[in-house]
Amino acid sequence: MDIEAKGLDHKALNEAIRAAGPVCRIRGCMGQRFIGAGMSGRSVEIDGVPGNALGAYLGGGCITVHGNAQDAVGDTMNSGSIIIRGSVGDTAGYAMRGGEIYVQGNAGYRVGIHMKAYREQQPVIVIGGRTGSFLGEYQAGGTILVLGLHTDGKPIAGYFPCTGQHGGRVIFRGDVSALRFPPQVTPHPASEEELALLRPLVERWCALFGGDAVALLQGPFTVATPDTGNPYRQMYAAN
Repeated sequence: MDIEAKGLDHKALNEAIRAAGPVCRIRGCMGQRFIGAGMSGRSVEIDGVPGNALGAYLGGGCITVHGNAQDAVGDTMNSGSIIIRGSVGDTAGYAMRGGEIYVQGNAGYRVGIHMKAYREQQPVIVIGGRTGSFLGEYQAGGTILVLGLHTDGKPIAGYFPCTGQHGGRVIFRGDVSALRFPPQVTPHPASEEELALLRPLVERWCALFGGDAVALLQGPFTVATPDTGNPYRQMYAAN
């Protein structure tokens, strides 16, 4: 079922999505917020640019955007997939607890801030290009992979990557010599185990957007992880 978004606010648009059944396509999206918030068990395709908090609290299903998306994509999402055939704004995957976000292009500041994981809930964010500053800020779990396929000559990430990171991993493909990591974080070449972890992520990204997975997997890959389970304890109180 097709939904024409022109003239609809975010409340009316979400009501139309709920009434459309398990599969729908939104045409003419122009910044409506909270599309698919709390959704589960549905497949939604979007033509245009969705506004903030696309797929917030997503509980399953799939959202595909044929274009760019604004800030807070996948805010606190629990499961499901968000696929962006373009670039995203700031705070993609904020407090993300499960599911996957795949972005063809670049991402703004604070990708994966407060991202976390629990047992089988292992969230994933894959960015095809580069990210802004504070990538993986306060990350507590899950995996962020940045492929560095941008062509604008900028570093693969902005300032202060992995600030406050105390769990999970951030993986970079390519040159990270321009990045300055905090002392509580250890960047290291990907191990065989870590390469096995990222292989299906690269293959999935290439299946979605095109590309040579074999060539991309040649790397090199750098993995940033926290030094200990509680690297910032001396900033507060001894425990």
